[in-house]
Amino acid sequence: MTPALKLFPFVEYWPFYLGFLLLVFVLLAVDLGVFHRKAHAVSMREAAAWSVVWVALALAFNAALYGFMLWRFPRDPRLMAVPGFDPGQAALQTALEFLAGYVVEYSLSVDNIFVFVVVLSYFAVPAVYQHRVLFFGILGALVFRGIFIALGAALLQFEWVVWLFGIFLVFTGAKMMWSGEEGPIEPHERFVIRQFRKRFPVTASYHGHSFFVRHEGKLAATPLFITLLFLELTDILFAVDSVPAIFGLTREPFVVFTSNIFAILGLRNLYFLLKGAVDKFHYLKYGLGLVLIFVGLKMTVLNHLWDGHFPISWSLAFIVLVIAASIVVSLVFPKPA
Repeated sequence: MTPALKLFPFVEYWPFYLGFLLLVFVLLAVDLGVFHRKAHAVSMREAAAWSVVWVALALAFNAALYGFMLWRFPRDPRLMAVPGFDPGQAALQTALEFLAGYVVEYSLSVDNIFVFVVVLSYFAVPAVYQHRVLFFGILGALVFRGIFIALGAALLQFEWVVWLFGIFLVFTGAKMMWSGEEGPIEPHERFVIRQFRKRFPVTASYHGHSFFVRHEGKLAATPLFITLLFLELTDILFAVDSVPAIFGLTREPFVVFTSNIFAILGLRNLYFLLKGAVDKFHYLKYGLGLVLIFVGLKMTVLNHLWDGHFPISWSLAFIVLVIAASIVVSLVFPKPA
């Protein structure tokens, strides 16, 4: 399959993007409006059930996408006019790319969870309101990821950008493997919060699940909104790493977008499931770092060595084995007390 060939050109498939976004917002509306209409602390059992639901939805979507591609590609004159194009192979390749992107993004989410634990503890967010602030954090993440993916799709048309992204991923992976523990709030994030406090009144205490309240006759933000603001800033930083990583596995923006969003949707429940055990996976950062280095090399050197496209099945196998091994090693060799 020619690397430059677009299987889902936006001009033709924009209704699919719109339909997918509508599906996501319906799922989120049901989540918040039905199952979490009343604020409550999320139990581990509830989080585990919802984690299974979101993973199952992602896999079901991938299966449906694969079936659609098997039906659609042979009927697309544009694709069938390309010499050597194999619709069945293209469908399988794309489905595996979705799965690989989903696994990478979902695994990188564990890093997000560590930050969530620190941030929600730092701001002393009551357990009963944590789901709400993470829910709206996800809504913001959908917007920012969409922007990053659109920019990435436009920039990756240039070969030098591909190499730049690949080198960046190798550097990021090495930094992740050898860096020490980071503080809960970075300097630039403290600056943004300080500037917000200077320009907008903030209450001293929480006011239920409200982000804004009337205080002394003026509209004021609550600490819950400050927490949400910080989480959004954090997600922007994570998007800088994760979006190029998925573009290293597939050049199809639709696959990047859908696999990325499905991973984000499961992030909240993964937080409630793992927040008490996130420190146990102390070797996972080495596995994730190695995966980012591999994706960076695949994006540049390996693709060139394999005539433009390193086999996605090999990539998926490597990613799953490395992440699984880092989790197993973490459990076998616990972090010293």
